Amino acid sequence: MIVEFRAPWGRSLKLGTGLSLSILIIIALLGVSTGPRSLWIWRAAMVWLPLFIIASSLPFMVLGYALTEHTLEIRRLLWTTTLPLAGLEKASGNVDLVRGSLRVFGNGGLFSITGWFWNRQVGLYRAYATDLSRVVLLKYRNRRPVLITPHDTQHFLVRVGKLIQMGA
Repeated sequence: MIVEFRAPWGRSLKLGTGLSLSILIIIALLGVSTGPRSLWIWRAAMVWLPLFIIASSLPFMVLGYALTEHTLEIRRLLWTTTLPLAGLEKASGNVDLVRGSLRVFGNGGLFSITGWFWNRQVGLYRAYATDLSRVVLLKYRNRRPVLITPHDTQHFLVRVGKLIQMGA
């Protein structure tokens, strides 16, 4: 049994990605059209660095999720991150659980919201998100919590709840 869930972009991710891409592309265009063309450091900082930031963020984009009997698969642009359901104790859809989170290490809005985050209620957790109004927080017995944002949070919570009851 595999159940697929989309990862739609929320308004803040659309705005953040659009703004970031605009700024990075403008910087690259200014780097190409202005400044000392013979100075390699200028080209590196003004052209190659903005393009590198875009290219290195793009593969980490979250495209969707797949729930199987034993795993949760996070579909990325070039690969799939697989998390076991073994040890999963609880799944909750409370958006307030992650309000006020601080990014410890990761991407806060260029194509996705991924990486390590922290807040007082949850502690340190891993995020694979695209829309923070569709929060599902997975709490494990012996690993850090995981935040995902499937398109149909209620359906996901029902499915994962059944798997927890079956002892996945």
